[in-house]
Amino acid sequence: MASVRDYIQINPIDIELDRAIGVPLPFSGTGVFNSTYTTAEQVKSNLLNIVLTEPGERVFKPNIGVGLRSHLFENNVNRDELKARINNQIKIYLSQIELINVSVDKAEDSHELYVKIYYRVKANKEEDAIQINFSQDNSLANSSTNSPSIGGY
Repeated sequence: MASVRDYIQINPIDIELDRAIGVPLPFSGTGVFNSTYTTAEQVKSNLLNIVLTEPGERVFKPNIGVGLRSHLFENNVNRDELKARINNQIKIYLSQIELINVSVDKAEDSHELYVKIYYRVKANKEEDAIQINFSQDNSLANSSTNSPSIGGY
């Protein structure tokens, strides 16, 4: 016999420290993953997921993702096109936030890309921002060719 699951309505503005609402990225918990307990934490995690995902990376969702890594070694990055891609992805997949501003900078003659995204959570009008710094990895110990550095404000 199948069991019936009880669903609980969670108000996104309420903060209940004992009730997880999602999981943050990257998975860096002591077990498998940590949990997020506030809407702000989960929205930031979802935004990072969209921005750091390459198009075609997600199975059955080939259009999701901004594709920042593909711009890292480009000589000329079309900043307006990249801003439009970020804006479009947020409108489609993160309707719970309102985009305030996107800033894209690429250092001359280097493989560094800096993206700042300022946004507002619609549920509680809370403003926040993330900054993603992509640069060529100089460490020989790390096998990846690029490593994002993520920061908040």
